[in-house]
Amino acid sequence: MSREQRTQVSAMLRQPRPDGPQSIEALRAGFKAMMAQMVVPDSLRITRTTLGDRPALYVEPGTEARTGTILYFHGGGWVFGSPETALSLTGNLVARTGLTAYSLDYRLAPEYPFPAAIEDTLSAYRALLDSGEDPSTIAFAGDSAGGGLTFTTCLAARDAGLPMPAAIVAFSPGLDATRTGQSMDTKAGIDPFFTRESLGHTGAMYLAGADPHQPMLSPAVLADPTGFPPMLLQAGTDEVHLDDSTRMAARARAAGVDVILDITADVPHVFQSFAGVLDKADQALDRAALFLTQHVHIPDTAAKSAR
Repeated sequence: MSREQRTQVSAMLRQPRPDGPQSIEALRAGFKAMMAQMVVPDSLRITRTTLGDRPALYVEPGTEARTGTILYFHGGGWVFGSPETALSLTGNLVARTGLTAYSLDYRLAPEYPFPAAIEDTLSAYRALLDSGEDPSTIAFAGDSAGGGLTFTTCLAARDAGLPMPAAIVAFSPGLDATRTGQSMDTKAGIDPFFTRESLGHTGAMYLAGADPHQPMLSPAVLADPTGFPPMLLQAGTDEVHLDDSTRMAARARAAGVDVILDITADVPHVFQSFAGVLDKADQALDRAALFLTQHVHIPDTAAKSAR
């Protein structure tokens, strides 16, 4: 990562911000404007659709698609963001893997607090299964809050008796509403995007009074990931969410789950968004794409019948 790349990314993230908590309208507008600067591959086909009664973007590669679907959950603290703001991530995964993707427009707080988002993501997964897709051809992927949803949706699916997807890819996932990770303090002032106070502001909107000490809100601290699919967690050293990933990886490893913890030095929260600007972002997306293509596959029964 060159000094020029680091300077460019830092300038995008360290824009002047008003003192004190921002309104939900300001948060949403600011995030949308920032993410509009990200690079989206040109060769994609993007269609507006619905999945599980929620709007979604269906993203296809420019070439013939491989068998398999990425169910993508966008970031934004559960209060802002959309499938459009995540297109740099969804699009780059599709372009690199040849898989198709549904990027879900799940309900946001404060209008729809916890557990509305999880209800929507579970409904979307159920809709894919009901359409005939085999779980071995489906992967969950997401960033930040959406990265957290990849795990809580697996918890909800397991509770509902549904099969697990083939894999999880989580970029800087938010996995601890108790905010007890040491990185909340050790990375304070280093993280160019979040502070404990800003996370408390948006977190309160999502919690709406719910106790954060429960697996669906703090899986890195309280969830049992036994039976989860192979997972890839990517995070940067310059983010207060770092310990969300390290602790989730430790819990997964202790539960016998295949897990790759992929930490990149000197990069911020969801640095993969800066593909085309930051070399480390492109390299991380290449690793994520390799992981997905290794784990999303045609079921053995279907492969044998096709011979």
